[in-house]
Amino acid sequence: MIGTLGRYKIVGEIGQGAMGTVYKAVDPIIDRTVAIKTINLNLTKQELEEYQQRFQQEIKAAGRLNHPNIVTIYDVGKTDQVAYMAMEFLEGAELKDIINSGKLLGVHEVVDIAAQVADGLWFAHQQEIVHRDVKPSNIMVLKGGIAKITDFGIARLPNSAVKTMTGLILGSPRYMSPEQVIGKSLDKRTDIFSLGVVLYEALTGEAPFDGDNVNAIMYATVNSSPPPPSSRNRLVPAMLDLIVAKAMAKVVDDRYQSIKEFADDLREVRRQLDAARPSIALKATTAPPPPPPGPRDLLASLDSETTPLKADGKLDRAPMSEEESAKALALAKSFDSFDATPGSPR
Repeated sequence: MIGTLGRYKIVGEIGQGAMGTVYKAVDPIIDRTVAIKTINLNLTKQELEEYQQRFQQEIKAAGRLNHPNIVTIYDVGKTDQVAYMAMEFLEGAELKDIINSGKLLGVHEVVDIAAQVADGLWFAHQQEIVHRDVKPSNIMVLKGGIAKITDFGIARLPNSAVKTMTGLILGSPRYMSPEQVIGKSLDKRTDIFSLGVVLYEALTGEAPFDGDNVNAIMYATVNSSPPPPSSRNRLVPAMLDLIVAKAMAKVVDDRYQSIKEFADDLREVRRQLDAARPSIALKATTAPPPPPPGPRDLLASLDSETTPLKADGKLDRAPMSEEESAKALALAKSFDSFDATPGSPR
């Protein structure tokens, strides 16, 4: 292990990535612990060009993002062997490790984490930066439940010069949006889909789209709809089924149109969980409709008759009993994917 990078004294190794190693280090000038992310320069010319571009892109993106739910970048530098970036040292756990522990977080904890991530992404989107790789391993959960987004290495910046080989897909297949999978142009709504997938997995412990290989996962992302989270975790309220369905709509126009809307609905759910009150003003009042008939028309939708709406399209604010509320927000069987069990709840 190397002893120093620039002025930073290396304390230990945190982990290995495709681009290089991440170290724990100390800045002796101000006695601050930092994380050092490196890019190995001992690569082929093609690999070096791509990774350097991605590294520089992450630096530019992160340098513009000063937000409590986004990791802070302090400094950058380069030696003969590596380029490096000094960033905020985060004491906590990746959401991926929390999910993989086998013990589900409480619904209110998951909602809090997702809302914070949505806040960070909303700030990035206002700077015209799309993350494009939102996934549990890029979300750190710190002591006290604070969530931070990391790794803007494949973020789309305005006027970005980063080019990739034809056919190369950047991102993680399980969390890609359908438009990302099939190579369409992306906008901010791709992050909404990805965060919806993360929310689903954190609520249930299972990925909504899975398969034996990358192609199978991508096919499922484009062509299938998973069963509602509440069918896999009985503690998930029906209103979260609606929110997840809207976030993971296959057609971008059927999704939340801004991640702030997503965050608003998550916080409304949190309020209702605390107050045990019926739903009043969720934007996700129904699941998105299916697209026009076609070979990929395997989407599922909610039965609008199961959702109590007023003439203005909002949820009925009249108080309901628990039994009436559960019935009103119940999911139609058509919401389930083709492989859902016949006993799926209505």
